[in-house]
Amino acid sequence: MTAPVPIVRLAARGDGITADGRYVPLAAVGDSIDFGTDPPRILPGPQHAAPACAHYPACGGCQLQHVDEAGYRDFVIDRLARVLPAGLPGDVRPIALSPPRSRRRASLKALKRGGRLLLGFHSEGTHALVDIKDCPLLAPELMALLAPLRGLLRARLKDGQGAGAALTLSDTGVDLLLANVSAEGLAAIEALSDFAAAHDLARLSVEGPGGIDTLVERRPPVLAMGGVPVVLPVAPFLQATREGEAALVAAVRAAVGGAGAVADLFCGLGTFALPLAASARVLAVDAAGPAVMALGVAARQAGARVEVQHRDLFRRPLAGKELAGLEAVVFDPPRAGAEAQAKALAGSDVPVVVAVSCNPNTFGRDARILLDAGYRLTTLWPVAQFRWSSHVELVARFERA
Repeated sequence: MTAPVPIVRLAARGDGITADGRYVPLAAVGDSIDFGTDPPRILPGPQHAAPACAHYPACGGCQLQHVDEAGYRDFVIDRLARVLPAGLPGDVRPIALSPPRSRRRASLKALKRGGRLLLGFHSEGTHALVDIKDCPLLAPELMALLAPLRGLLRARLKDGQGAGAALTLSDTGVDLLLANVSAEGLAAIEALSDFAAAHDLARLSVEGPGGIDTLVERRPPVLAMGGVPVVLPVAPFLQATREGEAALVAAVRAAVGGAGAVADLFCGLGTFALPLAASARVLAVDAAGPAVMALGVAARQAGARVEVQHRDLFRRPLAGKELAGLEAVVFDPPRAGAEAQAKALAGSDVPVVVAVSCNPNTFGRDARILLDAGYRLTTLWPVAQFRWSSHVELVARFERA
């Protein structure tokens, strides 16, 4: 009989790793693994937890429901420490962890097969669809729509047909976008309109070969950013939870400090630009046309000190004289990071750079560019708004040495 082998850390995707480098799915730090059985048997340790969801681990949305909260917080810090060129800074703030049932956006897949309607998420790395009956991540307002949405799609789809449903919880109600669901003909339009009315949707749109059409807008879907109401474009990008957004905004404001002239790059709808405009002049730049337009309209109507620029920062990063005079720059790129923009900042005299990242790996690359150019990483704010996921976010403050 072989002696059990302990799990010493978690991999980036949440698998347990032994000291000799063996990966064990669904194992937590402190577990022991009996490799004498097939498959290896997990002997739970003090950080092993019972999953909160009946669909775990088949559903691909979560990777770490088998780890308790203390173990999850350790994972977040370890994940960041391993990608930073010089390790963690001396000032690492407490992790902001979003609570269960707080997710305010979801992209669901549907498939009608044999008269049955499957609605849920794909199993990780496959096209297998897991039919979700309950999700402990989703906000109650979104969760309440799953059963009626299942009924609507069962009636509207042909057997073998798939569809998509993107749900966004705004301050004024749920915004629903259906993909590959016919809205041709009076009967189809009435059925969808009746569904929107019966479930008090703010807006219902459909996406087909010709693009996106809004069928029903009972009231504009709105989110307040820094106290400024922003009307959402269809299927917008926004932070996954209100709590996560609040943590990111608070961190960015603290990192920017008293700067009076700030650029917010990859600004989106104005998550940071509008709160920062309360105490600074803000240049907000992004390539996402609908988001930039929504931000511009909201800023003008509120009289906010935000100048909006539509620009592809991957091809044309803000550089040279454009950065002169700025007291702080915030950049919040997609998962690919912002290598070109980081290089432009590295050659500038901007005294404070604030990086917001949803991908520790690309953040580590961009951070190295800034550090090699003489910036110092002074403060780090970890944010875990994708609870039970290996997805880690952060805010980092860099200062010119």
